[in-house]
Amino acid sequence: MQPFNVLWLQGGSCGGCTMAALDNGTSGWFAELARFGIDLLWHPSLSEATADEVVEIFDRIVAGTQRLDALVLEGSVLRGPNGTGRFNMLGGTGRSMLHWVTTLAPRADYVVAAGSCAAFGGVPMAGTNPTDASGLQYAGAEAGGALGAGFRSRAGLPVINIAGCAPHPGWISETLAALSLGGVDGAALDDFGRPRFYADHLAHHGCARNEYYEFKASAEELSQQGCMMEHLGCKATQAVGDCNQRGWNGNGSCTSGGMACIACTSPGFESAQNFLETAKLGGIPVGLPLDMPKAWFVALAALSKSATPKRVRANATSDHVIVPPRTDGGRRK
Repeated sequence: MQPFNVLWLQGGSCGGCTMAALDNGTSGWFAELARFGIDLLWHPSLSEATADEVVEIFDRIVAGTQRLDALVLEGSVLRGPNGTGRFNMLGGTGRSMLHWVTTLAPRADYVVAAGSCAAFGGVPMAGTNPTDASGLQYAGAEAGGALGAGFRSRAGLPVINIAGCAPHPGWISETLAALSLGGVDGAALDDFGRPRFYADHLAHHGCARNEYYEFKASAEELSQQGCMMEHLGCKATQAVGDCNQRGWNGNGSCTSGGMACIACTSPGFESAQNFLETAKLGGIPVGLPLDMPKAWFVALAALSKSATPKRVRANATSDHVIVPPRTDGGRRK
């Protein structure tokens, strides 16, 4: 059985996606890759190859003598200045990362964006975007990016966007494993090219604060136990991801740690004015749960608040449980 060859490049990046990948599994990321026959041809932070050896790998891929099963990019593509890509040069090659991405991508069976920067432009694209950063096939929510909206890899797929800032380590490893086993086709990706095994879920699913959400019992300050959607900017009902169904670092998530979900798997998340404040119009949150009509949400929220148990209402604005659930069969006075 031939190894599944992966080349990992880093563009405009903080390196957080690599840090996330390294946290995968009890036996470590490299053991997980080996389990599925994945050979990491080169990784700029983890490989021992010399500069000359790396250039040789690139040259062999370009010449067609080295098979490239998956090209992975971490970080955004810095296309500036003036389309030259020279804001991000790959040391020792005299060429920009833009050059290498556009040269190597057509020679790969699959092209993978590791993280929201590579997928949509992410943090480097925020604000005035002086480096002309973009994702591989998206600039924010707009199709295009460095490779163009019509790009397809040799396997006939668009860029596979493992969106997240950073992605869960399982999302990275499981995507690469599925590719190595030939288990990814167009039906396995959502409209933004995100793997459906995690993108068909919401971060809201499995949140430990769901009882507070159901009764619209809201926290007013960080550290309080209530739902953070109404006041503290939480977008878990709008953000794709199974973040609260599989623990990070063995256990935990943003919301279980007391931090609002910032929808980091979504294009344009980095442009939020205030991650910890809910934008409202007429006192109603602007961002409402996906697939829920505004009128229905307002009506149900009013009913839920009117039915909120005193226990839930009291605990929502506390940093610990001050009224426990009744366990006496209703006999307590």
